Amino acid sequence: MATGSFVSNAANTDISYRLKHVKYELWVHALLFHILLTFLHPSKITASPRTEAEAIVKWKNSLSPPLPPSLNSSWSLINLANLCNWDAIVCDNTNTTVSEINLSGANLTGTLTGLDFASLPNLTQLNLNGNNFGGSIPSSIGNVSKLTFLDLGLNLFEDILPYELGQLRELQYLSVNSNNLNGTIPYQLMNLPKVSYLDFGSNYFTSAPDWSKYSGMPSLTHLALDLNSFTAEFPRFILECQNLTYLDISQNQWNGTIPESLYTNLAKLEYLNLTNCGLQGKLSPNLSMLSNLKELRIGQLRELRYLDLSNNVLNSTIPSELGLCTNLTFLSLAMNRLTGPLPLSLANLAKISELGLSDNSISGQLPASLISNWTQLISLQVQNNKFTGTIPPQIGLLKKIKFLYLYNNLFSGSIPVEIGNLKEMIELDISQNQFSGQIPSTLWNLTNIQVMNLFFNELSGTIPVDIGNLTSLQIFDVNTNNLYGELPETITQLTVLRNFSVFTNNFTGSIPREFGKSNPALTHIYFSNNSFSGELPPDLCSDGNLVVLAVNNNSFSGPLPKSLRNCSSLTRVRLDDNHFTGNITDAFGVLPNLVFVSLSRNQLVGELSPEWGECVNLTRLDMGSNKLSGKVPSEISKLSQLRYLSLHSNEFTGNIPPEIGNLHQLYMFNLSSNHLSGDIPKSYGRLAQLNNLDLSNNNFGGNIPRDLGDCGRLLSLNLSHNNLSGEIPYELGNLFSLQIMLDLSSNSLSGALPQNLEKLASLEILNVSHNYLSGTIPQSFSSMLSLQSIDFSYNNLSGTIPTGGVFQTATAGAFVRNNGLCGEVKGLTCRKVSSPDKSGGVNKKVLLGVIIPVCCLFIGMIGVGILLCMRHAQKRLDEESKSIEKSDQSISTVWGRDGKFTFSDLLKATDNFNDKYCIGKGGFGSVYKAQLLTGEVVAVKRLNITDSDEIPAVNRQSFENEIKSLTGVRHRNIIKLYGFCSWRGQMFLVYDHVERGSLGKVLYGEEGKLKLSFGVVVLEIMMGKHPGELLSRLSSNRGLSSMEEAEMLLKDVLDQRLPPPTGQLAEAVVFTVTIALACTRVVPESRPIMRSVAQELSATTQAYLEEPFGMITIGKLTGFHK
Repeated sequence: MATGSFVSNAANTDISYRLKHVKYELWVHALLFHILLTFLHPSKITASPRTEAEAIVKWKNSLSPPLPPSLNSSWSLINLANLCNWDAIVCDNTNTTVSEINLSGANLTGTLTGLDFASLPNLTQLNLNGNNFGGSIPSSIGNVSKLTFLDLGLNLFEDILPYELGQLRELQYLSVNSNNLNGTIPYQLMNLPKVSYLDFGSNYFTSAPDWSKYSGMPSLTHLALDLNSFTAEFPRFILECQNLTYLDISQNQWNGTIPESLYTNLAKLEYLNLTNCGLQGKLSPNLSMLSNLKELRIGQLRELRYLDLSNNVLNSTIPSELGLCTNLTFLSLAMNRLTGPLPLSLANLAKISELGLSDNSISGQLPASLISNWTQLISLQVQNNKFTGTIPPQIGLLKKIKFLYLYNNLFSGSIPVEIGNLKEMIELDISQNQFSGQIPSTLWNLTNIQVMNLFFNELSGTIPVDIGNLTSLQIFDVNTNNLYGELPETITQLTVLRNFSVFTNNFTGSIPREFGKSNPALTHIYFSNNSFSGELPPDLCSDGNLVVLAVNNNSFSGPLPKSLRNCSSLTRVRLDDNHFTGNITDAFGVLPNLVFVSLSRNQLVGELSPEWGECVNLTRLDMGSNKLSGKVPSEISKLSQLRYLSLHSNEFTGNIPPEIGNLHQLYMFNLSSNHLSGDIPKSYGRLAQLNNLDLSNNNFGGNIPRDLGDCGRLLSLNLSHNNLSGEIPYELGNLFSLQIMLDLSSNSLSGALPQNLEKLASLEILNVSHNYLSGTIPQSFSSMLSLQSIDFSYNNLSGTIPTGGVFQTATAGAFVRNNGLCGEVKGLTCRKVSSPDKSGGVNKKVLLGVIIPVCCLFIGMIGVGILLCMRHAQKRLDEESKSIEKSDQSISTVWGRDGKFTFSDLLKATDNFNDKYCIGKGGFGSVYKAQLLTGEVVAVKRLNITDSDEIPAVNRQSFENEIKSLTGVRHRNIIKLYGFCSWRGQMFLVYDHVERGSLGKVLYGEEGKLKLSFGVVVLEIMMGKHPGELLSRLSSNRGLSSMEEAEMLLKDVLDQRLPPPTGQLAEAVVFTVTIALACTRVVPESRPIMRSVAQELSATTQAYLEEPFGMITIGKLTGFHK
């Protein structure tokens, strides 16, 4: 026991000793390791100007001479105080430490081994690009932790790239291109989080044994690996650099194919260079997914047969390297932004069969050297570019070509006759160029051709009968050229023709009658803007395939083709500006696909059928300037897509449908120059899209709907020449978009001008003339700066005319025939109240003080005598007036709405028509001047009729109806007629009083000497001016020659301010002018007597127009002899 216990204690003592010894050894080892590390780790050098300067000077001294003189003198310790001003040296913001060294292009020779990077701890940029530095890149450069920019490119550095560069965590730019570096690119560089630019090009780098160590760099946008010795497959780490915009892997020996994920992962790529990179296979169609790509280089791909780079954003010139792809059969670069001419190297593409370069900005000519080598071409598409010059005759060598598209370029000259050699041609489109001359006769030998588009050129000549040879022709379009002559009958042989377009040329003659019937496939016909005549072929839509028929602006006549009635395929019809006649009522049936129809400016009659309401897709309905009659059918309101509705210048009657207010897409609405009546529907205020509303020259009555103020998009509103009454709605001032015009003239509107109209800041024309408006013209109207034309004439306006704006240049004609309206306008100057003379002295005051009382006494005495005399006369007059008032049943009166006085007032004002108030006498009666108690002055004409009771009751009533109508006439050259009275067997006409003598002098001054016969007055009204010049020409001794008569058109003689008359109105105008001219003949015996004139007028005779109104001459109207 004792022994065991001893052994145990000894063992414990030994273990304790050993543990203490181990602890001591560990402590010693740690101390030695720390000391070792202290010696091994380089001492940290504190940056100071001297330390940095010494390191720089030491490196300079290691470089091979000669050094640049500025560098040699600048880099010196003697110049230490100016370190921050040394050549190629830049200090930081504190100006105490070196932050940049830029020696790019300095042509220095040496190495970097002599540069102590540890002495430059604050260096952020080092640029040695473009020198002759050699040797290895020292690993110590990895200790410059603040470096952000390092460019060692274009030098002679060799050996490997030090992996210590991966320690530069702040680095953003690294370029070592164009050196002699070899080995692999260190994978440690993948750890640089901020680097965006890496250029390893033009070295001898090789592929890494294991690319899996390389990871994506999220900040990288520029990566260049070109001109190295890479041999492996495409590096996968590149696909993880998803912000790349520039990738160049050209001039290597990669193997395998381009991964498809390149097109999806690198969607931001703008530059991709695959030239001579070694990758195989086809370029994927997914290349189009690189939508930001601006430049693509593919280099010498000699085995490439199919290349489609269409619909990208390539914005360079066509790379000449494409000419090295000699096996190409398909090349499409269409729909990019390519510029410049075609490279001549493309002549090497002798196997090319399909070439598409369309929709770019390629310029220059189409060289003959290229065309002559492309003899295998089946399709050549260079449309929508900027090619110029002529088409080379070598085009005739393309014997296999089927599709030739040269349209929308700047080609000029004549069409080569050699194109006629291309017998396989199916589609030829050379439209929208500047080709001139005649269409080559060889083109009519292309018997396989299906499409021939020659439109929008400067071609001339005719279309020969040989066009009938093109039996496969489906589309023929020669619109907008200078072609002329008649269409040959042989166009009826084109049995598969679908589209025939010859509009905007100089064609004449008629259309072959069998056209359409022999061409059952026709869908589109365009004859517009020519001089065609005769009738349209009757069977244009015999097979129900016609979609578009446009024959507008020709001289076609006769009825509309019956085949149109049930042509349900029609979507667009233009027959306007011709001479079509006949009844339209049944010309069109239900055409459910019709979108656009225009029949305006023809001579069509009949009524609008309710079936038009079934054309539910109609957006435009234009039938203006015809002779249509009846009512506007309410079924039009079913056309919910309608945007344009014009039925102007017809003979429509009755009310207009209020349901039209439901056409919410309507922007043009014109019903002017008809015979429509009733109120303007309030529902039209719901036409929120309306731009133009024209209801002028009708018989609309009632008030202007206030709801029109809700048509916020109106540009033009014309309600003139109607019978509208009431006030101008204040709400019209809310039409802020109103720009073209606001015309409310020639109505019966009353009340004041709404000041709210001042808000129409864009309005250019304002016309409220010929109404009964009162009050003043608001001064704020002068702020309407867009106004170019105003007319306030013929109203009851008063006060001062505004100044400023359009009012400064307006003439008196814009304000005439108002009451008391005056201002700074010639002829309307306001009267000035003269001020009393203040220059008189005391003597004048005394003299006036004596004279005035004496005069007043004398006048007072005379006044008493006059009053005594007048008392008796007044008593007699009052008795007379009372007698008249008591016998109202014996007085027959017709007063206009302006007649605010009674016949009794006239008797009082003229002292029972005393001779002292007589101002003129004639063979038909006497005229009296009557100044009423209101101050108004009128002229009363007492007619010399023995007994008005002798006038038959029927005639008398007719006469009074005519007088009632005349009281409503308002014309600037007609004296206003207030009304008519018949009393005690006498007749009285009451006119507005005019000073200055005769009517002739008032109207014409000295020209008034011309006798005012019935004919003169009528011509004055019709012409809008004095007819003296016209009558002098007609009545001169020499007379008018037949040639002059032929040249003087009636339409040029009439008042140009009025719209040209149409229909029955035109016939009435011709008839009235004919009679007026007869009444102004020089020889009185040759004039018709008034009884004959009255009989003609009362018989409502009209002149049948054998020719269009615009062609009628004055000479043809001078033969009236009744």
